[in-house]
Amino acid sequence: MLKKIENKNMGSSNLGWLKSKFHFSFSEYYNPDNINFGVLRVINDDLIEPRKGFGLHPHNDMEIITYVVHGELTHGDSMGNRKSIGRGQVQYMSAGTGVYHSEHNLGEETSRSLQIWIFPDKDGYKPNYGDFKFNWEDRHNKWLYMVSSKAGAAPIKINQDMNIYSLELDHGKEIAFPVNENRQAYLVQIEGNSSINNIELNDGDGMEIVEEDISIKANTTSHILIFEMNKEN
Repeated sequence: MLKKIENKNMGSSNLGWLKSKFHFSFSEYYNPDNINFGVLRVINDDLIEPRKGFGLHPHNDMEIITYVVHGELTHGDSMGNRKSIGRGQVQYMSAGTGVYHSEHNLGEETSRSLQIWIFPDKDGYKPNYGDFKFNWEDRHNKWLYMVSSKAGAAPIKINQDMNIYSLELDHGKEIAFPVNENRQAYLVQIEGNSSINNIELNDGDGMEIVEEDISIKANTTSHILIFEMNKEN
């Protein structure tokens, strides 16, 4: 089963310094039929103006991942961490029993990032932070395995059965991705235009994939994220 989610039909917010598209219900956008997809709770596509950002605020019992599309983003938290990442790089945080953090664009250009929340497999973990500065070339025409469960093989490990891959696929290239029985995936067409099993996706579109292998053809150079997980009961 494939379901295309067009960017133009997503929730949105414009605070001036922050412009966001919401793949799932968030903030003032509420759709009771679109709260989450399995354990994937939030994907916010954020544009943050230079020298702006989110001040210190609390989280608990959530796995939080930030993926930078362009520009840079600086993370600070109550555990004493302060790190900046750029295009194609990842910050991750297990909020666990509770942590305060901030996210700011301290650069000179507007930044674009995906803010991702994933339900943990249980509550009460000790808070934890990390980041990983992946090489951009490692996703060129191949899947870059970025995030897995603690039992998985990705360099970033979170407290949930979730696999996250990124890809930059050149114009005209094709690549497959399996979604096996009792598994599902959510795909984000971050940049470019592609065809997924002959369904066209544009910049910012999403797709729900349930127990169906997909073939991706890049109609233009395409930047893609896939979240693969247990099928929602």
